Amino acid sequence: MESSGTRQAATEARKAQIAAAAIAVLAERGYAETTFDSICERAGLSSKRLISYHFSTKDQLFEAVVRQVVTDAAAFMRPAIEAASGARAQLEAFIRANVAFIAAHPAHVRAVQQIAFNRTPVGGGERDAAIGRLAALFEDGRRTGAFRAFDSVLMAMALRAAIDAVADGVAGGLDPDRCATELVDLFDRATAKTPSPS
Repeated sequence: MESSGTRQAATEARKAQIAAAAIAVLAERGYAETTFDSICERAGLSSKRLISYHFSTKDQLFEAVVRQVVTDAAAFMRPAIEAASGARAQLEAFIRANVAFIAAHPAHVRAVQQIAFNRTPVGGGERDAAIGRLAALFEDGRRTGAFRAFDSVLMAMALRAAIDAVADGVAGGLDPDRCATELVDLFDRATAKTPSPS
């Protein structure tokens, strides 16, 4: 007899399979052509009922896609951030790891962009949590004297917006290392206790 833990693991694996297929279809075909039928075909499922069993609407599925992208990005970035010592180094690690994730996972970025361009709001909870984590990093830097005094939430929003804007440039062929270096320099100057020499 199948245990509840085994059933739960199978359910989560199926949801992850469906979300991965949805990411691929969104990235390749766009929002309008991302249907349960096209996702079913991409995932190799025998029936779209296997999708609707877990996600009754496209909105539920797209929320799961955003959560999956956030989870994948966090897992990709965590080692670099945890290896950094001090707020300034963590800020640099965050920026470089985030841009590296964008370069390494263009389908994830395109999928979220397709959802964002065609559906409002998108990933509100995940986005708020991401801003909160960045604001906490900035607050820690202010508390320890690594950063000057500023509004941590506003700075977090500005950094998130800057990285989101860079995603299009990286997708268009800009060098991700150069983009990351420019962002690191920009936010290093923005948070520095004393003005950087020109």
